[in-house]
Amino acid sequence: MYTTGMQPHVVLESLADPDRRGFSVLSAPAVPRAERYRIGKALRQEVPRSSLADWSPEGRRIGAVESVMATNAGRVERLVPVRVGRMVAGPFAFLRGAAALHASDFATLPATGVRPVICGDAHLGNFGFYASPERDLVFDLNDFDEAHPGAWEWDLRRLAASVWVAGREQGIGEEGCGEAVARCVEAYRRHLEQLAEEPLLARSFALLAADQMRELAPPGASRRAVAEAVRKARRRTSDHALPRFSRTEGGERRIVEAPPLITRPDPEQYDRLVAALDEYLLTLPSHWARVVGGYRVVDVAHKVVGVGSVGLRAYIALCEGSGPDDVLFLQLKQAQRSVVAPYVHGETPLHHHQGERVVEYQQALQTVSDPLLGWTTVGRRQYYVRQFRDMKGAIVLDGAGASGLSDYASVCGRMLAKGHARTSGASMISGYLGGGGKARTAIGRFARLYADQTERDHAALIDAVRRGVLPAEEGV
Repeated sequence: MYTTGMQPHVVLESLADPDRRGFSVLSAPAVPRAERYRIGKALRQEVPRSSLADWSPEGRRIGAVESVMATNAGRVERLVPVRVGRMVAGPFAFLRGAAALHASDFATLPATGVRPVICGDAHLGNFGFYASPERDLVFDLNDFDEAHPGAWEWDLRRLAASVWVAGREQGIGEEGCGEAVARCVEAYRRHLEQLAEEPLLARSFALLAADQMRELAPPGASRRAVAEAVRKARRRTSDHALPRFSRTEGGERRIVEAPPLITRPDPEQYDRLVAALDEYLLTLPSHWARVVGGYRVVDVAHKVVGVGSVGLRAYIALCEGSGPDDVLFLQLKQAQRSVVAPYVHGETPLHHHQGERVVEYQQALQTVSDPLLGWTTVGRRQYYVRQFRDMKGAIVLDGAGASGLSDYASVCGRMLAKGHARTSGASMISGYLGGGGKARTAIGRFARLYADQTERDHAALIDAVRRGVLPAEEGV
């Protein structure tokens, strides 16, 4: 019988004596790499690699429209039409906002029970450039709202499906989409295999710098897309954001309102947010707390971000340091329980603070992270805090064609493998995947089937909007 995302394979229970957060202890004997590989290989008997192709909507727990309605609960009501409007823009936009639906779907599918920390929302749009603490530009996963220990297959399935959906939207034929998914899965397998052979500490330093990214990209459209993304990312800093998002009023800088996307909180909420930022300082390493503590908050505004996050509370805080040209933008983003969590730990949360969870797992999955990552609480809502506009940038694939999509999908597969290998299970996953042909073929079949499902789900959402079941404000 197959194991599912809710049922870890019993053989894995003997690997270590982890605490409730998944950490082992130094006093416990380590399981040799060869033994872990053997265990992973043995899992093929329980969960055949061909089963990675499985998908049927008949086993669904919830429909697409019902999932969107359920995940609208608790959001800012006036922003729900904006969220729905962004999701109806196209199948890929729907996929971006459907992490909860995908977690529900994937939890019904075969899984090995190997559970590293996963992104929980892996898709092509959630990889990109950002600044390391040394201000070097690196490429990696860059969204961790749903990060949580979970089935590695879930991340790979979602990423592969996103490749196929994105390819179709760009007019790439099925053969080209299939090739892009195959290269993504193969890059994941190969990099995981490589890292599994390295010492645990050594693999924790693996990263992809912007210069390396350019070298990986073949001459032509792919390399031009990387170069353009790098150029734009280097300009996305607090000082460059200042004239776009603020103006001077009465001698003080103020964030410019642009309803419904940028709005000002009422005075009471403003004071709560400033107090919460003081509390946030306590979650930073002492050096960075001293640095950030040298700034003062001069304004705060609510700013809508993303697709799946629309309607959750997200604020930007403009801070001023030694002078008007010394500025820092911070972002406070509401953190809820990961969509993965209920299928791993049931109704009892593993983490007492969801903002801390996001920070912990971002640092686990990324080789280097924003040094100003922290968390805080405003009333009963939990937030994580990070720099806003910290040289973040994405590669635009429009016009890159089938080869460009394949090149980019390959890099994303590699980065996903690196994240998983940093946390747990690299040798077991590598042992399970083996030479890669069977898994590559199976994930390719799944990606095509789930791309079809995504298009049906997107059509169902459009129909719900037309029938007035859901409100939608498009183009916002």
